[in-house]
Amino acid sequence: MYCQNCGQSNPAENTQCVACGVTLAIAAPPPAPPAASLPHVENNLVWAILATLCCCVPTGIVAIVYAARVDNKRASGDLQGAIEDANNAKLWSWVSFGLGLVFSLIYIALSVTGAIADGSY
Repeated sequence: MYCQNCGQSNPAENTQCVACGVTLAIAAPPPAPPAASLPHVENNLVWAILATLCCCVPTGIVAIVYAARVDNKRASGDLQGAIEDANNAKLWSWVSFGLGLVFSLIYIALSVTGAIADGSY
């Protein structure tokens, strides 16, 4: 870092110039790009909610949590994190759908074979 007063080169961790003693300006990190300039990331929240209500609640809740984090990460400039959470929300929605389908097929198979009583005695 160079001194803005005398031009002396200083180590990055210095707060004062080694030559003239002037307080050095601390370089701020670049600001995050505005969310409007970042590409849209689909949060898959609708699919996560439907999977929770219609298929399998425990894995659907996991999908909802991931889906809810997408927009906040995108707004803060963490595009890669938003994409990862969107993909995780989609994955857990499909897992929920698959488990719901498997349990439904097992229930139907047990009902057809008579392993599950229909309630009449």
